[in-house]
Amino acid sequence: MKREQPSIFIQEPTPLSVTLLVFSGSSIMSVASTIDPLRAANRITGEASFSWRIVTVDGEPAVTTSGVPVPPVARFDAAETGDVLVVIAGFGVAGHARHPVLSTLRRAVTRCRAFGGVESGSWLLGHAGLLDGRRATTHWEDLEDFASAFPAVDVRPDRYVIDGPVFTTGGASPTFDLMLHLVRSRLGMAAALDVASVFIYDEAHASSDAQPLVSAGRLDGYDPRLGLAIRMMEAHIDTPLTIAAIARRAGVTARTLEKLFAQAVGESPGRYYLRLRLSAARRLVTDTGTDMAMIAERTGFSSPATFSRAFRSAFKLPPARMRKSLRG
Repeated sequence: MKREQPSIFIQEPTPLSVTLLVFSGSSIMSVASTIDPLRAANRITGEASFSWRIVTVDGEPAVTTSGVPVPPVARFDAAETGDVLVVIAGFGVAGHARHPVLSTLRRAVTRCRAFGGVESGSWLLGHAGLLDGRRATTHWEDLEDFASAFPAVDVRPDRYVIDGPVFTTGGASPTFDLMLHLVRSRLGMAAALDVASVFIYDEAHASSDAQPLVSAGRLDGYDPRLGLAIRMMEAHIDTPLTIAAIARRAGVTARTLEKLFAQAVGESPGRYYLRLRLSAARRLVTDTGTDMAMIAERTGFSSPATFSRAFRSAFKLPPARMRKSLRG
């Protein structure tokens, strides 16, 4: 068995070289969250503590979800990965999981000190068999399907996971947290705090913090009881609670909860809860091949017909037609 190299998350003076393998369908924020903390660390310390290069499978620009292309410096080459390989992917990841790509990934990681997946990049590492026997995470929307697809992986709902030389993150903000952790580990807390200050980023999280379905944020006038109610809705997508039950658990009356939602969200808790469930359903319709009856069950609808009516009312198309239109 190959011996793992020393962790990259340690204090050491030698520069760290990072290769970003970016796929079309990625979020531009995930790319920026990987690179910009490293750039800021170099600027703050006045040292080239980190270097990076962007590559793509075919050497052509990766088109992000916002339509902004990310130009690479080269085609992905397993022999030129540097110290760290970061795989960044988003929508359409199933189309990228082809044998040549996975084979090159498997060769590439043998030449790195560490490697990881950002958001759907975890799926590519999983398809390559590189997460078997490891703890890992991915975006919260895909955790259940991810665990089902890779039973040999210990799937966690954490913001990011580091398991030996392998790291995985749930999205752009958790990736920023991971990069701050890397800066802190290698350059010290003062440097990490300065990097966070550059981006006015004042809410760093621990790796084991769970990924929320809804990022409530730290808004002026934010009432923690509202956040508690939203978290309960998130936790009961498949078996919806009554608004009265949610209010009771949040320690308020149903009328008070209605006021909190009206003031902060601009709609009733019932309408918000339905929208939350339908958003989860739309993701399953557009991004997976899950049967419609199963989607209805997983998002708390009493029957496929009820689900279809609610879906059509919200999105102007029945779920089956939306899926067909997106897949041509």
